[in-house]
Amino acid sequence: MDRLLEILTDLRPDVDFETEKSLVDDNIFDSFDIISLIGAIDEEYDIEIGVEDIVPENFNSAESIDELIQKYLQ
Repeated sequence: MDRLLEILTDLRPDVDFETEKSLVDDNIFDSFDIISLIGAIDEEYDIEIGVEDIVPENFNSAESIDELIQKYLQ
């Protein structure tokens, strides 16, 4: 989770990812942010997130993003 928080902070240093729970729902993340994040996750964790998992609930918080990553790492 620490590495994910670093990636998120690099992407959007203005957001407190430890407390924010509505990144997509509150329009904090736009489509470009999500595409950039997916690219960084793919590169860092050597996984490829499927299009079926690119849904708002998977990107609303650091916790939900981490759960998605863990799903692909298993």
